[in-house]
Amino acid sequence: MIKDYLENASTYFNISESLKKGFEWLKTTDLKNIDCGQYEIDGKNIYANVQEYETKTEAKYEAHKKYIDIQYMIQGKELIGVTNISNCTSCIKYDSEKDIEFFELNTQDEYLELSEGNFLVLFPHDAHKPSISYKDKATVKKVVVKVLIN
Repeated sequence: MIKDYLENASTYFNISESLKKGFEWLKTTDLKNIDCGQYEIDGKNIYANVQEYETKTEAKYEAHKKYIDIQYMIQGKELIGVTNISNCTSCIKYDSEKDIEFFELNTQDEYLELSEGNFLVLFPHDAHKPSISYKDKATVKKVVVKVLIN
């Protein structure tokens, strides 16, 4: 897991060319004015899901096997629970078509704050519980860039 500001994204370009492309798309796209929906960056290898939703008080942990997430907060603030997948027990088996598995946490929740300008890079070993209300429920606008693992 990596948490940082988009202005520092070039620090992580050397991890992979695909992550670099995802970050470059984030940096060169007018995210404040972008409509919700899916955007191809490099076909199914790299794409972005722009979402607007109300945060919630509870969610399940999730993880992905095929894609790395770059979760970037465009507007608003939320909490995201993050833990190593080894701290979890599967409760909804892996769906290979949707590339998602859901988990129950076996330890204490630990949350990171994701606010405007922040991103999180979440790898397959990073179980995460997104969309949690910071204090009160609020509407947020976020983009999740999905980067296929090579």
